[in-house]
Amino acid sequence: MSNDSSSSIADNKKPFDPTHDVGVRQKEARKVPWGPWVAVLYAIAVYFAAQLIGSILIAFYPRLNGWNHAIAVSWLNNSVVAQFWYVLFAEVLTFGAIWWFIQRKKSSLRSIGWTRFRAWYPVATLAGFAVYFIGYAVLLGIITHLIPSLNITQKQQLGFQDASGSTDLTLAFLSLVVLPPLVEETVFRGFVFTGIRNKLHWTWAAILTSILFASAHLEFGSGQPLLWVAAIDTFCLSLVLCYLREKTDSLWPGIMLHALKNCIAFVTLFILHAS
Repeated sequence: MSNDSSSSIADNKKPFDPTHDVGVRQKEARKVPWGPWVAVLYAIAVYFAAQLIGSILIAFYPRLNGWNHAIAVSWLNNSVVAQFWYVLFAEVLTFGAIWWFIQRKKSSLRSIGWTRFRAWYPVATLAGFAVYFIGYAVLLGIITHLIPSLNITQKQQLGFQDASGSTDLTLAFLSLVVLPPLVEETVFRGFVFTGIRNKLHWTWAAILTSILFASAHLEFGSGQPLLWVAAIDTFCLSLVLCYLREKTDSLWPGIMLHALKNCIAFVTLFILHAS
């Protein structure tokens, strides 16, 4: 009896380990009913379908108002409200398609990292940001040394270039800082990473997920040269996000890191640059 009591007391005095229950949950939730090919192909299909449907939906507004083609095109290309609704439609459709697929597979959003928020996640977020920032600077330095012709000053086409005033800036903030981290982390570090991780070591899952994520930021079809500097940036970011997803078994640290990175860019481009 005394030995049992001593053992029980000793167990209760063990220091708190926030990652202990994470490891247990990871083993329980490691398997999902879809694999790498399904994850990648479905994510690509959803990405393009959501943009197409979003464009169709937003194009109804000029028609309902009876605008001619020139006015409609100008509104679609330059209106902050139009750009916001397009982003909102596309992001909601994307999230909905992922949720529908998971439900059809009799799984849950928990299986891809939508877990309860924990108090120590912000610490992981800040540590992840430091690793991302240093890693990106080092990798960019190496690549520019090997490829001097790489254009590192090329700008990403973010839209919202005409945003001014509190309403426009609020819509731009929601479109660039709030919605993309929520949805992109669900798709890439949630659905895709988990599907690849189902069959491969997490390192390979992180690399493959990051290549796919970086490719989505090359801005194919924009009429401009491929945006390699953004691809390098997002590849480094994704590696860190995948690591956070693997080690915390949650999307929350990645969502916060993604939002922090986008927020810094937003403030730089729309607040400091405007002033």
